[in-house]
Amino acid sequence: MPTGLLLEVAVDSLERATAAERGGAHRLELCANIELGGLTPHIELIRKVRSAVRIPIHVMVRPRPGDFVYSAEEFAEMRESIKEIKGENVQGIVTGVLLPNGSIDRQRTRELVALASPMQVTFHRAFDETKDLAATLEDIVLTGAHRILTSGGAADAPSGVSVLRSLIQQAGNRITILPGGGLHAGNVVEAARATGALEFHTGLGGVIPYASEDIAAFEAAVRDCVSSVER
Repeated sequence: MPTGLLLEVAVDSLERATAAERGGAHRLELCANIELGGLTPHIELIRKVRSAVRIPIHVMVRPRPGDFVYSAEEFAEMRESIKEIKGENVQGIVTGVLLPNGSIDRQRTRELVALASPMQVTFHRAFDETKDLAATLEDIVLTGAHRILTSGGAADAPSGVSVLRSLIQQAGNRITILPGGGLHAGNVVEAARATGALEFHTGLGGVIPYASEDIAAFEAAVRDCVSSVER
């Protein structure tokens, strides 16, 4: 198994962000309403987290829950969010736009990637809702995005390892495949072995409920997960 694996932890509060860093997380995905899959966080939360942690932060840009087909007004809101986020010294955004037919909206996604530059862009799990993951990967590469967060089209990453491995082989060094969904200390090492992935994403929702205020337990869960990938 490769060494030097990276763990990205999804958080939606200052308390969880600082706990994740203390637990050894290598990168944060910062969002609001994590129980809804993550929405664009308020600028005040971004600023508080940025001032409190030193590790890289990737900020979710998603204007509402539900599907990923956005109106002109919603897309304009996404653009304004990215412009605002660019001034906050974060390293990336997490976003994605689909067409009504279930394929990626290449034009709009490319526009968001260009607007976000020089920040990195992760295309989120809207990817898993497309009909042909291999073809969608090629479309996302053409947008200039840097990585794809995916469970391999399955309910969770451990269930999608065979597809994830295929996607990683297809991607080569053109784009990073970031397995996510249902990962924790008990299965992330096996997922690494089975897929060959070098980066992993988790919110640890299966270990610590998203609504839990037990920050010490969340920090411990992060630490256990980090220890697993760093062994």
